[in-house]
Amino acid sequence: MILNYIHWNLDPEIANIFGFSLRYYSLLFVTGIILTILTLKWIFKKEGISSEDLDKLTMYGVIGLVVGMRLGHYLFYDPSYFLENPLEIFLPIRFLEEGGIEFTGFQGLSSHGGVLGFLIAMFFYSRKTKHSMIGTLDLIAVAAPLLGVFIRLGNFMNSEIIGTKTTSLLGVIFESKDDIPRHAAQLYEALSYFIIFIIMLYLYKNVRHKLKNGVFFGLVLVLIFIARFVIEFVKENQVGFEDEMSFNMGQILSLPYIAIGIGFIIYGFKKTKKIL
Repeated sequence: MILNYIHWNLDPEIANIFGFSLRYYSLLFVTGIILTILTLKWIFKKEGISSEDLDKLTMYGVIGLVVGMRLGHYLFYDPSYFLENPLEIFLPIRFLEEGGIEFTGFQGLSSHGGVLGFLIAMFFYSRKTKHSMIGTLDLIAVAAPLLGVFIRLGNFMNSEIIGTKTTSLLGVIFESKDDIPRHAAQLYEALSYFIIFIIMLYLYKNVRHKLKNGVFFGLVLVLIFIARFVIEFVKENQVGFEDEMSFNMGQILSLPYIAIGIGFIIYGFKKTKKIL
C-alpha cells in the first residue's frame, strides 16, 4: 500500500524588504503574544485589575520571556556560542567574519528558559505594583498556553523541531530536511497546549473561587511540561550530545517544572482550605 504522506516545504520567509526578513515564525509569535494579552485583558477586567497594571505586566513579561528564551537556548544547548558571541544572544543580527552584519531575527528560543525569565520578571512586576506574585501567576496561567500554541505553529512553518520517523498516515515529509516521513511533533504540542488552554479557561470560569493561591499556576506547569516530556519521545534530538542520554535535554528540564507545579498545587489547596 502506498501511503500519501503530507509533503511540507514552505519557505519560512514571507517577504524580504530592504534586508528585513518577515517570517511566519515571527508573525505567529507576535500573534500569540497579542491574543494572550487580550485574554489577560478580559481576565483582569473580571478581576477588577486596572489596564495600567496590564500594561506593566506586558512590558515586564515580554522582556523576561524573550531574554529568558534566548539565554536558555544557548546556556542549555550551545553554551560555547554564548561565550563567543554574547551580543548576538540579545540582538537579531549576526556579525559576519568578512565584515558587516546580517539580520537573522531571534533564532534559537528555549521554552524552559522563557518560563524562568518570565518568573523573574513577575517578581519585579509584583514588587512594582504590590500585587501578589502567586495571585498574578494564577491569572496568567489561564492565558499562557495560548502563546505556546502559536510558538509551535511557528516551528512547524520553519520545519524545525521535527519528529522521529513514522509510518503513520499523519506522517509529514519535511522536504527541506530529508525525504523521511516524520511525526509532526510541533503540531502535537500545539494541539496539546490548545487543549490545556481550554481546560484552564473552563476551570477559571467555573471553579475559580475554589482554585486559588497557586493552584492554577501549578496545574498549568504540570500539564504543559508533562505534555512536553511525553512528546519529546517522538522528537529528533536538537543537539548531538543528547544522543548519548536516556532522556533528552527538553525532558530533563521539564522534570523540575513538573515538581514545582505539584508543589504549587499542594500549597494552593492547603492555603485555600485554611481560608475557607
